[in-house]
Amino acid sequence: MSIGRTVALTLFALVAFASNSLLCRVALGRDAIDPASFTGIRIASGAMLLWPLARLERGRHPRRAALAPSRAGWRSGLLLFAYAIAFSLAYVTLSASTGALILF
Repeated sequence: MSIGRTVALTLFALVAFASNSLLCRVALGRDAIDPASFTGIRIASGAMLLWPLARLERGRHPRRAALAPSRAGWRSGLLLFAYAIAFSLAYVTLSASTGALILF
């Protein structure tokens, strides 16, 4: 991978993380939705998008899917929800500068 591509992808990732943070602050900052509901919607919408993509990928590579069964389960999902709810609660309790210091 070239240095230019690495720099471009790094900048893209940083802009995406910052955009996500700003969108979350807007959504949670106006008391339009509580952090738990917000997180639930984010997790559910992510699952609805990833499920058909995973099914499609398994259909493309059935031999690989048979050799490496998924280890994801309810425990992984609950841990992801706990991680996400902690961030949602942080968006409503911490200032942007404190949150940025903790995150980065």
